[in-house]
Amino acid sequence: MKYLYVLLLFVILSACKDDKQKENIIDSEIIEDINPVAKETLQFKDEDIESLDKSITIKLKQKRLIQKADESEELEELIIDKKYLVEKDDYTINFKYPLLNETYKPTNSNFNEFINDYYVNITKSESDILESKLLCDSIEAKTFREERFIDYKIYNVNDQLVSVLFYKENFYSGAMHPSYSFDGFNFDLNRGVFMTYEDFFNQGSEEELVGIINEKINEQIGEGDMYYDCWELSLDDFFTSKNNFVLNDTYVEFYFDDCVICPSYTGTYSIELPLTDLLSVLKKYDLNPLIF
Repeated sequence: MKYLYVLLLFVILSACKDDKQKENIIDSEIIEDINPVAKETLQFKDEDIESLDKSITIKLKQKRLIQKADESEELEELIIDKKYLVEKDDYTINFKYPLLNETYKPTNSNFNEFINDYYVNITKSESDILESKLLCDSIEAKTFREERFIDYKIYNVNDQLVSVLFYKENFYSGAMHPSYSFDGFNFDLNRGVFMTYEDFFNQGSEEELVGIINEKINEQIGEGDMYYDCWELSLDDFFTSKNNFVLNDTYVEFYFDDCVICPSYTGTYSIELPLTDLLSVLKKYDLNPLIF
């Protein structure tokens, strides 16, 4: 009888062990089935989060530019602030730009004529948009909406020169965010003429100046600033945008379009260089207001 109980207990324990093994096998199969779905779902969420993060950083980058301080209040008696807005079904033009008060100096008209006739040129902007739409015959092109926006920052150097940065925002239907591009103009108030790179910097100094800019970029990367995804400036890109800089009494700030030195979603649009870092490339002559 004793052996019968032992045998019965052995059979029960064996059955429980088999059930447990089957249960483990089933659980393992379920987990394997669920895991790929969980991984795919997690990956999708990560991509969503990454896209959301980039949208946020893009807006922050653009907000920093828009809110950046300039000297427009100090120069309000010199500046005539102009605005132009056109809203149509398929495009919007929203331009804000400065003209200079010609009662202060008649030669300020040279600045105003250039801005009105060449740079802003509302009529040409509208015709360019309409012409680009005529070139496309698809239904999507006809419903395509374009937005062009221009605003500016203005600075003053030694009461001798005004430095204007135009930042242009272009936004197209279907795009996640607008792109930014820049134009810089430096106008000598005393002589009534525009000054270019060659008026401030030594002839043939572009390569050396690119080296100085890249040193600054690498320095910022090393310090862990917002440059972490940025890269060195190429000589070709610098030649394209070497006149896109603004000045004040202590530094020069070069501006670059989206994706020239940083991706659109992070980093900066500009590199600020103290004048003391530029002594080897600054042109040393009396008409250069940067000489100190």
